[in-house]
Order: sequence, then C-alpha cells, then structure tokens
Amino acid sequence: MATKMTENGVSTCRAAGTEQFEKFQTGLGRRKRMLVQYDYRASDGELFSCVAPTLEECRRRRDAWLSEKERKEARR
Repeated sequence: MATKMTENGVSTCRAAGTEQFEKFQTGLGRRKRMLVQYDYRASDGELFSCVAPTLEECRRRRDAWLSEKERKEARR
C-alpha cells in the first residue's frame, strides 16, 4: 500500500498535538472495504496509530487512549 503518511516506514506526523489520516481500500473483488489509517502525535511526543472503518472510530480510539494515558500518569 502506497501512503503519503510515511517516509521509509516512519510516520510523518511529527508536530505535537497533530493528526493525519488517509483512506484506503483493501480486499479483492466484491470484498473490498474502505478503511482509514490514522496517526496522532500526543503533546509529549508519543505516537498513536490505528486503522478503523471510519475517521470517527479512529478518533474515538484516540480519545480512549488519551484518557488511559492520563489515568496512568495521574497514578504516578
């Protein structure tokens, strides 16, 4: 899969607090599906990446990841 979101296999999402996404199609024949590849760079520089059927689902997963991350940091 050719993607604009990576260079040599590394995400191009570099600035903290930014997101990028790209839609792509997978499957053969009648079994084709549209999916979204999503990257988000957190304010601490950690990268969140996922693939889901919709952009909304990707953002929901990102929000859950951020909530869990904040919960873990609060325990420290």
